[in-house]
Amino acid sequence: MGACGSTEAAGADGTTAEEVQRSKVIDRMLREDEQRAAKEVKMLLLGPGASGKSTILKQMKLIHLSGFTPTEIESYRQQIFVNVREGMRMCFMILEDEGAELQDPSLIDYREPIESAYDLRDSEPFPVTLLQPLKALWADKGMQKVAAVASEAELPENIPYFFAQLDRLFDPAYVPTEQDILRIFDVGGQRSERKKWIHCFEGVTAIIFLASLAGYDQVLIEDRDSNQMQEALMLFDSICNSQWFVNTSMILFLNKLDVFKERIFVSHVKAHFPDYIGPELDAQAAQEFFKSRFTRLNRSARKEIYTHYTTAIDTNLVKVVMTSVYDIILKRNLQDFIL
Repeated sequence: MGACGSTEAAGADGTTAEEVQRSKVIDRMLREDEQRAAKEVKMLLLGPGASGKSTILKQMKLIHLSGFTPTEIESYRQQIFVNVREGMRMCFMILEDEGAELQDPSLIDYREPIESAYDLRDSEPFPVTLLQPLKALWADKGMQKVAAVASEAELPENIPYFFAQLDRLFDPAYVPTEQDILRIFDVGGQRSERKKWIHCFEGVTAIIFLASLAGYDQVLIEDRDSNQMQEALMLFDSICNSQWFVNTSMILFLNKLDVFKERIFVSHVKAHFPDYIGPELDAQAAQEFFKSRFTRLNRSARKEIYTHYTTAIDTNLVKVVMTSVYDIILKRNLQDFIL
């Protein structure tokens, strides 16, 4: 008896019908992958310290991922206590640097227990023994002078917000609101952190670069001899003109517009940027000046800088801006795919 078997007829080039079919399937999958890639957006969020990056990320989570988990909220609650403790520590440092004194010298006794307070554990309420000391210190006229010069120091903008609501924060049942979470100060964009960006460079569709408009008269947290806005301009120059991002869309968020509009009335732009020739109290003119300072740094005739003025703690505004950003990126990505 003979063995029974079958073989597929080979084509002229030696390929079988099965191999031809497999090749067609692979080609179709590659085309589908290319089409998906044309619609896929990978954004890199960059910017110097205190520019608002972490706040924008939280906004994206609120807008697109239905908010924060209970675990995240608890973590943010603990971070808020750290913000309050470190905020008062910064206030004392500025008080010393300015050669100022507390109106009530006896309040200095509260400094050590506040600065030495431990981080909170899970579900542990804010230590009630610190509530009255913090309120008394913040109400002291000497400490209020610190708030008045905070724009020229490194005191984060969230400190007045949290210190105005200490009773609510120290309530044992306190749960952070979305606004509380959005105002948490995060230092994760400072110079020492930038080495972490390198792994994100490959395949980036667009860069969102954040710069704080309110930083025009502020110093860096890590270098009190350097201006925040000048640092942002130098960083933007290096990113915008980097070989890594020759074909990458650049989206510039000039952030903290709300703080900027208040600050120009007490701290003139020209005092920090002598080349500013617009009216001193004209927020619109000052905004356009800083926009021009950034966009002029672009050395590529092919690259367009898309600029938006933002207030990162304003969810509705961020939602509108991000819709515009997505439209820009998707259109650009699709054009590149068609070409």
